[in-house]
Amino acid sequence: MKARVIALLILSVGLCFLVSGSWIQIKAFVAQALLERSWQQTLEHGNPVQPWPWADHWPVAQLKLQKSKSEFIVLSGDSGSSLAFAPGWNTKSAKPGVQGVTVISGHRDTHFKILKDTEIGDSIEVVTTQGETVNYKVKTIEIVDSRVATINTEQSGQTLVLVTCFPFDVVVAGGSLRYVVTAEAVT
Repeated sequence: MKARVIALLILSVGLCFLVSGSWIQIKAFVAQALLERSWQQTLEHGNPVQPWPWADHWPVAQLKLQKSKSEFIVLSGDSGSSLAFAPGWNTKSAKPGVQGVTVISGHRDTHFKILKDTEIGDSIEVVTTQGETVNYKVKTIEIVDSRVATINTEQSGQTLVLVTCFPFDVVVAGGSLRYVVTAEAVT
């Protein structure tokens, strides 16, 4: 009887450690499912739908990188609370899918890790909240220093700028270099 209690206690402690160690992955999986649901509801109703009641962000577009067959929900705002779950739209730039310069940021070690494989000429699609698809072609790829570089959002035409930190495989985050992919709308 004593051995059974000890075995049950060890099993319980082990299960607690397993759940504790997996908590972030569990939250990430659930968050992506909730983001997808809120994106579908946004498309159906035409109004932004928050993924969970206390969220300070909502889907504003879907980003599709054809070469890597990757799709991402794009959230309003590019603060840390948005970027923890998905790429974020800089609200000071043009709304995704309309005329002007749209800036979308993402973390280099999660969603935008695939940008390192992007090449000039690659196709990118942006699906708007109205369900319309805008096609883009990558025109430039640059590495810039964020302490001195700026993105001119006052340009004419329809431009998509994807931004992430650089280098991609660095162990310690927080450098000033940014990987900037610029794409122009295909008419």
